[in-house]
Amino acid sequence: MERIKRLFTVKTKFEAFLIIYALALGATERGVTYMQQYPGTGGQILALACTGAVFMAGGMILDALEYRRSYG
Repeated sequence: MERIKRLFTVKTKFEAFLIIYALALGATERGVTYMQQYPGTGGQILALACTGAVFMAGGMILDALEYRRSYG
């Protein structure tokens, strides 16, 4: 079980940035879909919320990585 657990543990900043990049790709795709489904201001606000969520999640991932490196 430990070997499987290690596969899903982020250990380096490079791995963290790959995860953040994948989140960003998905969020921008979802944002484009929102802007097509809801033209106008509503779709733009939903698209902005998608990209904002990536910034918050990315910051948390990087902070957790630094915390684990410092106190781990």
